[in-house]
Amino acid sequence: MPVRKLKEFLDSQNIHYSSIPHSTAYTAQGIAAVTHISGKELAKTVIVKLDNELAMAVLPASQQVDMDMLKAATGAKSAATASEREFREKFPDCETGAMPPFGNLYNMKVFVEESLTKDREIAFNAGSHNELIRLAFVDYLRAVNPTVLKFGTVRTARAA
Repeated sequence: MPVRKLKEFLDSQNIHYSSIPHSTAYTAQGIAAVTHISGKELAKTVIVKLDNELAMAVLPASQQVDMDMLKAATGAKSAATASEREFREKFPDCETGAMPPFGNLYNMKVFVEESLTKDREIAFNAGSHNELIRLAFVDYLRAVNPTVLKFGTVRTARAA
């Protein structure tokens, strides 16, 4: 069960959370739709390479990572989205693409988009494509101690 490691960690930190099972969905926007959670409140985890080191960029599902902003904010020389092949082995207990935003459990730096700090609660993949965890944002900050930066941009509709 992919979510066990995360739940054990949250329990060990005395963090109150709720589990939200849902039908299988593979994209953050798809999950937002099936769970009726706003794309602004659903946090997604994007694995990035900063100077060839893997890190987590956590941002609202309604946004995308602006690599130039992330590179500037972190002081990295290079920034790119990591391929599944590059990060799959780092998350043996998770379904690919459903990693929870807890880099501390996987020895990775975590960068959180500052717009998430406005949310009282956040929800995120729990390691599978059919379960979310929801908890207070302040508890997430305390448990993960991420670096808060501005690197997200709102998705724009493509012209037809």
